[in-house]
Amino acid sequence: MNSIIEKLNDNLKLAYRQALDADQKLDQLQKDGHGKFQALFNEDAGFSFEAKRFKPYVLDVAADVDTLSQNDELDPELLKTTVLKLQNLLALLATFKTN
Repeated sequence: MNSIIEKLNDNLKLAYRQALDADQKLDQLQKDGHGKFQALFNEDAGFSFEAKRFKPYVLDVAADVDTLSQNDELDPELLKTTVLKLQNLLALLATFKTN
């Protein structure tokens, strides 16, 4: 179990650093009159809210990882949801980084 939580935390740290850079780019795009969108993710990405920046999504995944780490046994459903959200977040950050 510890290795799973450790791996999730490693990926979360990566996502956090990338999210800070991406949010700065989004701020600049918005100042330049671009970035007219409602949310970064649609409903099937696993998140239960909408945000125009990456950081709230990273914090949501971090809360899930924290919940997973506090339990004696991994909740398979929460683990599945957390991994899905983290995958979607990293995939969008990678796409955003290349543009």
